[in-house]
Amino acid sequence: MQYTEIMVRYGELSTKGKNQRDFVNRLGGNIRKSLHAFPKLEVHPKRDRTHVTLNGEDSDAVIERLKQVFGIQNFSPSLKVDRTLDAIHQGVLEMMTEQLKPGMTFKINTRRSDHNFEMDTNELNEELGGFVLDNFPKAVVKMRKPDLILRVEVRNNGVFLSSETIQGAGGLPVGTAGKGMMMLSGGIDSPVASYLGMKRGVDMEMVHFFSPPYTSEQALAKAKELTSKLAAFGGSLQFIQVPFTKIQEEIKEKVPGGYLMTVQRRMMLRIAVALAKKRGGKAIFNGESLGQVASQTMESMEAINDVTNMPILRPVISLDKTEIIKQAEQIGTYDLSILPFEDCCTIFAPPAPKTRPDTERTRYYEKRIDVEGLMQEALDGIEISEIKPDQNFLNQNEDVFAELL
Repeated sequence: MQYTEIMVRYGELSTKGKNQRDFVNRLGGNIRKSLHAFPKLEVHPKRDRTHVTLNGEDSDAVIERLKQVFGIQNFSPSLKVDRTLDAIHQGVLEMMTEQLKPGMTFKINTRRSDHNFEMDTNELNEELGGFVLDNFPKAVVKMRKPDLILRVEVRNNGVFLSSETIQGAGGLPVGTAGKGMMMLSGGIDSPVASYLGMKRGVDMEMVHFFSPPYTSEQALAKAKELTSKLAAFGGSLQFIQVPFTKIQEEIKEKVPGGYLMTVQRRMMLRIAVALAKKRGGKAIFNGESLGQVASQTMESMEAINDVTNMPILRPVISLDKTEIIKQAEQIGTYDLSILPFEDCCTIFAPPAPKTRPDTERTRYYEKRIDVEGLMQEALDGIEISEIKPDQNFLNQNEDVFAELL
């Protein structure tokens, strides 16, 4: 059925005390950005809940998007009717005709924020319960754990009927835990790490290194499409593309093969830290899972982390590949991640990288390249864009992508 409003309830936000208003306002802003494709709806954040007035927008489509927004514990689509008994009867009849099946149990649960309404809570419960039994004689009233609860909320501006509670994504609103820089590849792991960081309220900025002509425009589009998928959980994301070709060419020319990956990762990390300092980031995030590949041993992490003292957070550090894939499938990034467009990490991967690189030796080899000059040139060439949910960056090659998927 076509609902008129969606009532959004909070989870952890209700425990935030004096800071609650900031969390609620942030959630309201995130909801607006996430629902940017529905221009007629209105979002009204309140202390105890947020009201999304649909104004004729497709309620089913809005519901699917709200399921993804972090900070929402659950929500209920509602039908607004006039404050008359006839209008309430008509709304109850419409809702119950669609949802109450023969033999199901039900309960009426009335709340009044307007105590001047002509009937009190108990009277309205009895009146509507009797009305339902008259129209659905096979239904059964049950006070404890009924199959269906019809909630009736009497407010100054109308009466709101709801009978369904839909689980939200939980977590904290994106942006309430500060800003982080995510080193986003085109693989499976980093989008999942992004999701997990965002769930704890981190405002992620996606830092993607690309190396044309060795990496293709399709690989860049793939990373942007992944970002668009992730943007649904918070409203929008900043995408920072960093030109990395010259750095990789110089490393390949001057650094021994076993240390190519280590020095390359150190340069990536330096650039991500520089961007964080410039843009207010408090930590670097990545998709490293301990022991999964050569650059993700503890020795490699030690040698790479050597370039900074900024916190480096790894949300998937203890997950195995099967667990990460399962999460990627659940959040809708897996099919994109496995598209065969190689990123700069795989293009320049050495045949036999060091799994236990020595930090001192890494520093020695790194002196062969112009670290500061190469970094500055890359930072001067960055491009930043805002990416919103539902943006399509792959549509220029629809036939190719359809075949690959």
